[in-house]
Amino acid sequence: MTKKRKPRRPTGDRSSSSPTGPPRTGGASPERRERKEQARQAREAARKRAQRTARIRRAATFAIIAVVGVLIIQLFQRAANPRPIPPAALEAAKAAGCSTIQTPEQGQVDRSHLDPGASYTYSQHPATSGPHDPSPLGIPPRVYPAPIPETKAVHNLEHGAVIIYYRASGDGALSQVKIDRMTTIANTSHNTILAPYDQLPDGTALAFAAWNKLQTCPTTVSGPQATTIAKGFLYAYLCTGNAPESQNGEGC
Repeated sequence: MTKKRKPRRPTGDRSSSSPTGPPRTGGASPERRERKEQARQAREAARKRAQRTARIRRAATFAIIAVVGVLIIQLFQRAANPRPIPPAALEAAKAAGCSTIQTPEQGQVDRSHLDPGASYTYSQHPATSGPHDPSPLGIPPRVYPAPIPETKAVHNLEHGAVIIYYRASGDGALSQVKIDRMTTIANTSHNTILAPYDQLPDGTALAFAAWNKLQTCPTTVSGPQATTIAKGFLYAYLCTGNAPESQNGEGC
């Protein structure tokens, strides 16, 4: 006996096996998508604000560095203006018969460099300006026992140095006691040189030189007077803008 085949269900009829309820739309709900978009926009805005703040900070930092750099350069390049000679030094100089402060060269002063080691004849002694050797004297030492090359000494004056010259021998020589006083001043001051000078004018035993500035004293100047005058001259001109390149001086 043959078995009866059950009739097949049409293939398009799937209603009995389909899940109940509304059809799925797929993905997140519109409200959730909107919240995610708002969060993304907020993050993007925060990122842009952070980038903008960082750019502003970098620009401000570079500006501050530039300003500080300029100020530092100006600080090193700018020296204090010459100061007036203190009254005590003026009184001591007058009592000792010293000269007033002289400015030997008027107008534009020659600051050219000679060939290394070349000699030059200055019209004024001691020289306080003019053509000079490319290399200044070394400091220290501050006290030289023998005459120094004047072309190098003038370069030191251009660098804001003060040089104390004295007559070492012969008539009108400065006494050893006074030389010792000047030695102490030179050794306790920066950018200062003490040296004998053979060509001091007659009647001059002591001279104080800065760039284009000169003060001279006779041998009769006393030790205390010489000390007061020297300190006053140093106060007025040492490492000041009186010299064209005072920022290059030792200790300036």
